[in-house]
Amino acid sequence: MNYFSSNFKLGILGGGQLGKMLLYNTRKFDIYTCVLEASEDAPCKIACDEFHLGDLMDYDAVYNFGKQLDVLTFEIENVNVDALETLEKQGVKVYPSSKTLRIIQNKAQQKLFYVDNELPTASFSRFAFTSEIKKVIKHDGLSFPFVWKAAQFGYDGQGVKIVKSIDDLEGLPNVECIAEALVPFKNELSVIVARNASGETKSYPVVEMEFHPEANQVEYVICPARISDSIAQKAKDVALRTSEAFNHVGLLAVEMFRTPDDDILINEVAPRPHNSGHHTIESSYTSQFEQHIRAILNLPLGKTDSKVSGVMVNLVGAEGHKGNVVYENIERIMEMDGVTPHVYGKKQTRPFRKMGHVTIVNKDVNEARRIAEEVKQTIRVISE
Repeated sequence: MNYFSSNFKLGILGGGQLGKMLLYNTRKFDIYTCVLEASEDAPCKIACDEFHLGDLMDYDAVYNFGKQLDVLTFEIENVNVDALETLEKQGVKVYPSSKTLRIIQNKAQQKLFYVDNELPTASFSRFAFTSEIKKVIKHDGLSFPFVWKAAQFGYDGQGVKIVKSIDDLEGLPNVECIAEALVPFKNELSVIVARNASGETKSYPVVEMEFHPEANQVEYVICPARISDSIAQKAKDVALRTSEAFNHVGLLAVEMFRTPDDDILINEVAPRPHNSGHHTIESSYTSQFEQHIRAILNLPLGKTDSKVSGVMVNLVGAEGHKGNVVYENIERIMEMDGVTPHVYGKKQTRPFRKMGHVTIVNKDVNEARRIAEEVKQTIRVISE
């Protein structure tokens, strides 16, 4: 099929920053794109060929959008899977598939999938409602601490809470959920695997993620991870086995814990470009966004090696600021060598909202990490 400068139409469900960064690459290749998004102010709006307003969870909106397209992908998991299933039956190619997305959308299903496929993950219990957890605790069926996770619609630290006492369950939504053993870990790692429909598979180098203690959001992504080759190989093997089990097409970001005994446990996966791969725009031969396009169109996959070490810093809204956004001191970080800011195009800031990211490249990963700290201390995302 001719994708380039042709009548071919690619659809993207979701109009956020991941979609915007995918569109940099469809522009590069002159691939015609249509985006469906509920917000008029979506970052994608400026870069796609057609922008459609609609609710991603609404069956009719997704179905009517998708039926005019050749290939459909998504930049967010919260979309109507039933509509995707219908579109697949009618010949629209949906990548990753509705089957993959259905499993990943529900954290309880996702965990059961790992168990069924003998993939390493932390032990867990599933509950139809949060209120059931209290009964189980009373009968000594569950011990503190554990991690409560809503089965559906959690993202960026939402829908996740470390529970150290019965009081911590107060105020949590009474929804389907899991209680997962709290894993003591040395590092949180991530590997992004790309796979096209022909089965060609490539993985990116293992990265290390450092999290913000309060927001439960990634603060820094460090590539390569500061771990031994043998641990890196172990993490890569788990990620490749996970990708194979899903038989997915597109990108799969596999987030993992490295335990004190150097075991690797899967935390969760994302079937799309991922925060832990943003550094690839500057640091890799092929960015994760270009790779996703290549994979879903069944084109040859690009080289995944790093050209240079990279560290990514998330730019999130400062606490106490809400309203029209101002990037304070952005000029100062642009003076630093190897520093590239990415501004997502969200006009309104609020505390901890992802507003952009900054990549720092340097041949020495520790120096890149030091500069990243300086960047973090210098730039602030505030309101007017």
